[in-house]
Amino acid sequence: MRNGMHLDVEHCVRAVRSRDARFDGWFYTAVLSTGIYCRPSCPAMTPKPENMVFHPSAAACQQAGFRACKRCRPDTTPGSPEWNERDDVVARAMRLIADGVVDREGVPGLASRLGYSTRQIERQLLATLGAGPLALARAQRAQTARMLIETTALTMADVAFAAGFSSVRSFNETVREVYALTPGQLRDKAAPAEGASGGTLSLRLPFREPLNPDNLFGHLAATAVPGVEEWRDGAYRRTLRLPHGHGVVSLAPMPDHVACRLTLTDLRDLTVAISRCRRLLDLDADPVAVDDQLRADPVLRPYVDKAPGRRVPRTVDEAEFAVRAVLGQQVSTAAARTHAARLVTAHGEPVEDPEGGLTHLFPSPEALAALDPESLAMPRSRRGTLTTLVGRLADETLKLGVDSDWPETRARLLELPGFGPWTVDVIAMRALGDPDAFLPTDLGIRRAAQELGLPSTPAALTARAEAWRPWRAYAVQYLWATESHPINFLPV
Repeated sequence: MRNGMHLDVEHCVRAVRSRDARFDGWFYTAVLSTGIYCRPSCPAMTPKPENMVFHPSAAACQQAGFRACKRCRPDTTPGSPEWNERDDVVARAMRLIADGVVDREGVPGLASRLGYSTRQIERQLLATLGAGPLALARAQRAQTARMLIETTALTMADVAFAAGFSSVRSFNETVREVYALTPGQLRDKAAPAEGASGGTLSLRLPFREPLNPDNLFGHLAATAVPGVEEWRDGAYRRTLRLPHGHGVVSLAPMPDHVACRLTLTDLRDLTVAISRCRRLLDLDADPVAVDDQLRADPVLRPYVDKAPGRRVPRTVDEAEFAVRAVLGQQVSTAAARTHAARLVTAHGEPVEDPEGGLTHLFPSPEALAALDPESLAMPRSRRGTLTTLVGRLADETLKLGVDSDWPETRARLLELPGFGPWTVDVIAMRALGDPDAFLPTDLGIRRAAQELGLPSTPAALTARAEAWRPWRAYAVQYLWATESHPINFLPV
């Protein structure tokens, strides 16, 4: 991990001199002689070391009075991988800010969710990122605004609204301060936008290379729940439950980005929708760091070299995934999809898909808590597991979200009837986003281990996997890829 690397001036200078794109998003270079800030890989002439100051976030650069470089566009880099790798309060705060909590609930709402005072949260973020929560949220709004200005034909008032600004005036002031251009000038310099046909926005989601889309999109397509998800014309499509309404998204892998088409019932949900799609596809990961660690194991090396850049497919809705994990206990993928589709038809919220094919939002915990257990075509014990889970989610005695404390949430899940290590670890990996979650009891993992000459018993395989920490969830993706086999959900 490169936590705090902006303090290592010598290392940062070397990265800037070599224009090393691997460090984009990890730190930012502020140039004293020009008043701009850049990504490490900026192609412009390298500043003198004495003119460079390094900051851990774009917000810290902006707060120090620097404006974004017009050449390297540092605000378009993928987000720092740290916030999806760590489980401390700063990482959880950053995940909540990306999910739009500060825009919706203010700093007091952010602090309340984390169980800290406002002053404590501000102090910790300032110490780690050089900026407080308001500045971090403002930087995110500015980035979203620029993307919309340059890639859509939305009116400036709609851009301000969609990016989360409270007024057009604050939108105009922020854009001028951050980019040294007015919103109109930014649009004039951009290529002509395609517009928002039928309310649908077309965006590009950047990622750190390499990215292997096979396991990522293949898994999502293989487990897609009819009515909620589908694979069509080279794109994964699904419905989204969002704070102010719902949406439909289409995500298609391209060589240097993921093409994203979003249709929203409320433009205020744009930033949240983008954040959740990035999280679903693990687009802020650092594949070089992951693969370097796993490549050190001679057993995994051939598979990493063959198809580097595997990501961990995650989720846009943690509660939905937990329900689906229970539905998938001890059954095939096809059976799990059938169970989920029945729940969607009976309890999901109908939505309109402008392209047809998708019909519902996945049922909320509140809707599922009211169902009759006898209507579930599954063993009685699993009915009890499911009804207990949705009851706890509905009354919020169990919370799953980007702000979850991973060890505490694991412990709470293990207390539920019918929740064994496999179910807890798959939720930790896919829903909570723990990059070190491991599935030693998974049937596919055990078969792969046996084929590769690794220990196949859970305890022995777990001991052998110590060398893969803190990236065992990524090792799972490589192990699953060693053979062509259906995705099975046998352990509990």
